[in-house]
Amino acid sequence: MYNSDDLDRVRLISKKIVYILEICEIGIVKALEDEKTTRPAIMMHLTSIAEQFSKIKDIKLLSNFDNEDVKGAINTRNFIAHDYEGINLPIIEFIIRDRLPLLKNEIDTIISKI
Repeated sequence: MYNSDDLDRVRLISKKIVYILEICEIGIVKALEDEKTTRPAIMMHLTSIAEQFSKIKDIKLLSNFDNEDVKGAINTRNFIAHDYEGINLPIIEFIIRDRLPLLKNEIDTIISKI
C-alpha cells in the first residue's frame, strides 16, 4: 500500500513525538526552561520529525497528514537550525501541547490501517 521506507519514517516520527511527550512529563514549560538537557533534546527531536517528513516521497501517504502540520514541522526545523537562541518558546509549547498529540493520532490511524 505505502512505500516501506516512508512507513518507517512515519513510525520514527511517532517515536520522536513519544520521546518529546515523555521529556515533557515534568511539565512543558519546565522542560523548555532547561537549556542544558531537556530543551536541546526536544529541539533535536522536532528537527528529526521535520527531516523525516522531508524524506517521505509517497504523496498518498503524505496526504493523510494535515498540510499545516507538515509545513509547520519543516518551518520549526528551519527556525531551530537557523536561529536557535531566538526560538519563540511559547510557540514550541503550543506545538508540544496542541499539535504533537494530534499528529500522533494521525500516525496511529495510518498505522492501524496497514
